[in-house]
Amino acid sequence: MDGTIFGSFQLPLAKSSPEGPMESYRNATEVQMSQMVQPCHTNHRRELSIGQLLKWIDTAACLSAERHAGCPCVTASVDDIYFEHTISVGQVVNIKAKVNRAFNSSMEVGVQVSYEDLCNGEQWNVCKAYATFVAQGKPSAKIKLKPLVPQTEEEKIEYSVAAERRRMRLAHTETIKDLVTNSPVQSGTEIPRLLSEFENRECGMMVPAEKTRVESVELILPPHANHQGNTFGGQIMAWMENVATIAASRLCHAHPTLKTIEMFHFRGPSQVGDRLLFKAIVNNAFKNSMEVGVCVEAYRHEMEVSRRHINSAFMTFVVLNDEGQPRTLPRLKPEPGDGERRFKEASARKKIRLDRKYVFSCKHTEVPLSVPWDQSNKVYLSYNNVTALKTLVAKANWVLTSERDKVKMYTLEEDKFLSIRIEMTICIDAMQAFLLLSDLRHRHEWDNHYASSELVQQVDKEDMIYHVVSHTMSEENKPQDFVILVSQRKPCSKGDPYVVAFRSVTLPTHPAKPEYTRGETLCSGFCIWQETDELTKVSYYHQATSGVLAYITTNIAGLSSSFHSTFQACEQFLQKNKDNLSVGLQNL
Repeated sequence: MDGTIFGSFQLPLAKSSPEGPMESYRNATEVQMSQMVQPCHTNHRRELSIGQLLKWIDTAACLSAERHAGCPCVTASVDDIYFEHTISVGQVVNIKAKVNRAFNSSMEVGVQVSYEDLCNGEQWNVCKAYATFVAQGKPSAKIKLKPLVPQTEEEKIEYSVAAERRRMRLAHTETIKDLVTNSPVQSGTEIPRLLSEFENRECGMMVPAEKTRVESVELILPPHANHQGNTFGGQIMAWMENVATIAASRLCHAHPTLKTIEMFHFRGPSQVGDRLLFKAIVNNAFKNSMEVGVCVEAYRHEMEVSRRHINSAFMTFVVLNDEGQPRTLPRLKPEPGDGERRFKEASARKKIRLDRKYVFSCKHTEVPLSVPWDQSNKVYLSYNNVTALKTLVAKANWVLTSERDKVKMYTLEEDKFLSIRIEMTICIDAMQAFLLLSDLRHRHEWDNHYASSELVQQVDKEDMIYHVVSHTMSEENKPQDFVILVSQRKPCSKGDPYVVAFRSVTLPTHPAKPEYTRGETLCSGFCIWQETDELTKVSYYHQATSGVLAYITTNIAGLSSSFHSTFQACEQFLQKNKDNLSVGLQNL
């Protein structure tokens, strides 16, 4: 069952006119590249080499970044890339890159890759990539990038969500570390137990990990460098893909297909004349996939003892049969010590990938809407929670439905969703409003739909889980209850709002009880903008799915009255506590 924390409601679905096309507008940072796949670009199957594709992606993204920065830029990191299709000789690769957001000296560039068959005109998406580039000025000059002003709805969404992706990049290493620390594979007896299980399976003998080890050295020549003398990031990625493919082949004795490249960071530059040492090894082999780890080190002279760590990456391969289905792979026997650590970390990364795929693939119209919360998916649930709200905020075509006592109500109909926006401007500091509205333990003081709200888990400084009991009665004539993940974010830069996002999750400690009807909320929350030194705009958003529409009345006037009275009470609550730091500080 679908419910709302504000109770049950319904609006007639008001049609809004679509946003007019901006035919004359083109993003100033946009770069388009089209490449015909020639035999020299392909692998043994006459399919485009992923290494070559990475070169093209990096080149297009760099050109876009430099178009915005007006100065040389270098690749700092690349987010996870999932490859959906292979590309054959004679087909055309189309790459579109544009800057989504500029921060201080770094910027996020979004890259969309598709391919087309010139014979029939059909097109397919291949992958989407997000790369971070850093602007480089003169050695003594500090670069301050000009801000990017998004124009279209799509650009506004990407701009807003870029800040959340940046947060995920910064948290990625800690996420892996935490998961490995809490992994059940930590006990000293777990590795031997797993290895024994693997040996008893039907997949044959185990392959020692050391047999998959690959080392390769590349001398950086002028064709490998960009116009600044630094090695192309795409060229390094192509070399990494090459050694990783060899390592994967040594495990399966077949030609593997690269499916995923995990997020990785360039830790430092390399120049013409440097030697790059590539080391690859299979970290773990699962039933139908394997993870290969690649490490890159740079040195200038053969006699150098110390080497610079350029970057590391983790790549997931499969082996396809004649029908294009993944084959069962041999099991891997990790090396003692470091190999067992890599073995466990690969299992942790696989769990994160599966959890993330589940979180990201959940459809809004499916029941249940709640996603299980646990240690491995907490970062991605929080990311999805905030991203869903920011995406809703950036939507165009909101229609003003009613206005009373400076409280405005807007609606937005889109596909199977009806969204509500309530907006008011009050005299309070935005930070204090943010702290007051983030803590659901105070919600009952202004929202009469709330019977109680208990903090059941403090996930971290930015995420909390509450158990909420509502006065709203369900069809079964029972009170509704909710398990709500609250994700809060402070502004990333000037002009950004404070964000408080809500979505339902499930917790083993709080299962549904017979005395309540378990309700679910998919996307709702507050965005709070500091408009002047004294005035703050507070907006509440709620997205209702088709499941909630059956439980609501058609009285738009009654709905408006209910929302207006609730938010007038909210305004009174904020005004009453705007100087009461003890209330807001509870949520710091």
